[in-house]
Amino acid sequence: MIGIIDYGAGNLQSVFKALKFIGSDCKIVDSRSELFGCDGAILPGVGSFADAMDCMNKSGLVEAVRDYAAGGNPFLGICLGLQLLFPESEESPDARGLSILEGSITRIPNSGGRLKIPHMGWNSISIKKRDGIFRDIPDESYVYFVHSYYLTASDESIVAATTRYGAEIHAAVERGNIIATQFHPEKSGGVGLKMLKNFAAMTE
Repeated sequence: MIGIIDYGAGNLQSVFKALKFIGSDCKIVDSRSELFGCDGAILPGVGSFADAMDCMNKSGLVEAVRDYAAGGNPFLGICLGLQLLFPESEESPDARGLSILEGSITRIPNSGGRLKIPHMGWNSISIKKRDGIFRDIPDESYVYFVHSYYLTASDESIVAATTRYGAEIHAAVERGNIIATQFHPEKSGGVGLKMLKNFAAMTE
């Protein structure tokens, strides 16, 4: 069973529908006990860093999410759910993230005003790690992004995929049981569904 964490600021239904489409057992969870009854968990997210962390603090799930991620079961952060795993974001200097991983979240540079911000659409990714959710995923596959801020991980050994949009963007990270993507697998067509299938297989 995969738990989709509902802390009040996640795009739950698109992830839920994608998992159901691939035949994966899943449910939306909003308590520590429900979360810890799952074999894997997904942390989605939309909106601003500060608003999401405010919602998570109000939900009382901050420590539950940290403890679950540290517990060894497969854990997947998606889009803002990736950024929340880090200590802070340039978007919300006064907000504190989960500090599960180390790195910086900064605004995508728009030198000369040539780029559209937010970065919204399909970009190819250069895959650095061929295991986990990227098993049997072709290099330079196209996936769907929606974001204005991007990750630079402190430890490059955790970077699982990169893309370029104004800068080199660490588009996915992997450390042990923890995986996170800046892009949306649930909105990335067949390639994204294959990634979710790979994640589901990790929970079995």
